[in-house]
Amino acid sequence: MERSLSMELVRVTEAAAVAAARWMGRGLKNEADDAATEAMRTVFDTIPMEGIVVIGEGEMDEAPMLYIGEELGTGHGPAVDIAVDPVEGTNIVAAGGWNALAVLAVADKGNLLNAPDMYMDKIAVGPEAVGKIDIDASVTDNLMAVAKAKNKSVSDLVASVLNRERHAAIIEEIREAGARIKLIEDGDVAAAINTAFDDTGVDILFGRGGAPEGVIAAVGLKCLGGEIQGRLVPSNDEERERCIKMGIDVDKVLMMDDLVKGDDCIFAATGVTDGELMDGVQFKGTYCRTQSIVMRSKSGTIRFVEGRHSMKKKPLLVMQD
Repeated sequence: MERSLSMELVRVTEAAAVAAARWMGRGLKNEADDAATEAMRTVFDTIPMEGIVVIGEGEMDEAPMLYIGEELGTGHGPAVDIAVDPVEGTNIVAAGGWNALAVLAVADKGNLLNAPDMYMDKIAVGPEAVGKIDIDASVTDNLMAVAKAKNKSVSDLVASVLNRERHAAIIEEIREAGARIKLIEDGDVAAAINTAFDDTGVDILFGRGGAPEGVIAAVGLKCLGGEIQGRLVPSNDEERERCIKMGIDVDKVLMMDDLVKGDDCIFAATGVTDGELMDGVQFKGTYCRTQSIVMRSKSGTIRFVEGRHSMKKKPLLVMQD
């Protein structure tokens, strides 16, 4: 991939975040998602690349969502796989909550797992604990391994877990082990990425969330030198059969190289609402401010980008003819 693609992709997440932020706190999650999706598509189609969506928001007959198999870009430039989540945390935006992102991941063609839209069990950590976790080990054993790797006591660790009834046993074991918990309502991509930044205070992610989000998080953690492991969890025979048709072993533990192959991938995200890592969109009359992160695994570069955008000159964050 070309180096300049990183900054082009930030333009995509910025546009999606600004569009979604207009709906913050209004209780209308679908409207926020629709606005972000359309903004993403508009900017994507100005970028010099041959992109194809391998993880999107639906199948081809579900337009206007960014559907699996949709072609994006100008049709000239590098051939890439694209994973998108125009709003990671639509419920967060609707409620005006914490940590909603516009997020995408890109890799060379054929290098992203085309993860089916189903649940995935996940465990994720930052660079210090790479190689120390095991999704098949107990919660307690993983906490002890991470504590040792980070030279902390278990009681100093913070585990991030989606606040769901299905995680009751995980939450109980974390507490019995003596670690602390940050319960999140939505947005486990942000939670996974946060494990790689000391300033967020998060050491490990546990729990079951969406498989597509697992792939996007894997790209981010690959850029950061972290690790995520996952296992697909089909909820019925139909979902299991779909995995078989896609050539995916549902019983296999999916490691980093299963989720994203190769040494070159890009992760970009812009805050829609405030979070530990980035501020959300702030509207200031005729302009707005955004905070984004963009990372490339091949170079190891991590950029935090603050943008000030004229809403008069670029109302859709693209130049108008």
